[in-house]
Amino acid sequence: MLQVNEIYKEYKTRERKGLFNSSYRTVKALDGVSFEVEKGEIFSLVGPNGAGKTTTIKIIATLLIPDKGEAYVNGYSVIKEPKKVRENLGIVLYANKGFYSRLTGIENLVYYGRLYGMSKQEALRRAKELVDSVSLGKDAYRTVDEYSLGMMAKLSIAKCLINDAPILLFDEPTIGLDPISARKIRNLIKELAEKGKTVLLTSHNMWEVENLSNRVAIINKGKIVISGSPWEVKNKLKLKHMIEVEVLNDNPKLDLDFKIGERGFPVIKVISEKPTEDLLRIVDEIRTKGYEIGNIKIIEPSLEEAFAKVVEEK
Repeated sequence: MLQVNEIYKEYKTRERKGLFNSSYRTVKALDGVSFEVEKGEIFSLVGPNGAGKTTTIKIIATLLIPDKGEAYVNGYSVIKEPKKVRENLGIVLYANKGFYSRLTGIENLVYYGRLYGMSKQEALRRAKELVDSVSLGKDAYRTVDEYSLGMMAKLSIAKCLINDAPILLFDEPTIGLDPISARKIRNLIKELAEKGKTVLLTSHNMWEVENLSNRVAIINKGKIVISGSPWEVKNKLKLKHMIEVEVLNDNPKLDLDFKIGERGFPVIKVISEKPTEDLLRIVDEIRTKGYEIGNIKIIEPSLEEAFAKVVEEK
């Protein structure tokens, strides 16, 4: 559904040297980026600021032309068939841009629906459905110049869905939203994928990415460094687990270090590459000494740890 093949993009930036002199520097925004996203899949592209995420999305959306390489949206070339590409895309790029401030949220959606060739009645029906989906409520009937960033974020997602496109690009879709609204948008994205929509997502919220994505790619300095399911990414990087075992004894005599936990009992904490083997060893030692075991936790490494390891190593 979405295919990106070896795309390159460079920018020239101006750097000031002293009060009157300046020079130009070439920055590689994208350096051979490739990936594919299948129908019904949520694929996340994550990386630090300036890594190339938004540049990639702009190229897919036909807002930028790559210096080299090609991308295809539902089989259409972003370079040769930009009109067809735009017909097959819905995009959330800047939450606070792309709206007419003196129109209401509903009126903005109807306007965009009309641009896609809908009748006025059809566009209005679709707009009303979407404001309910994104929980905009009565705010949909206020003019956009009264909107907060969170309201604009919701309206941006509704605009993205107005043409019922098969491929959706979400660049930081929950930015500016309160926790309840963000959760509703995450659930909506999951539902869209379950209905067969292809989703490309960018976000700095690693918990959000980990819980939404079928696959994730970490991009840094214009290159994709690692990709796979969240589990595969963490496994490839050999991130360690944390084992926590609570001992129901006030002063256990053990060879393992422990600290007093929240419930007032000693808790043994061990960082492990082989959590199952190490947990069995810890449990055997505790039982051999005749102590009772309370709560046991094996805490998986997070995608945030994977992100930090990849970025810091570079």
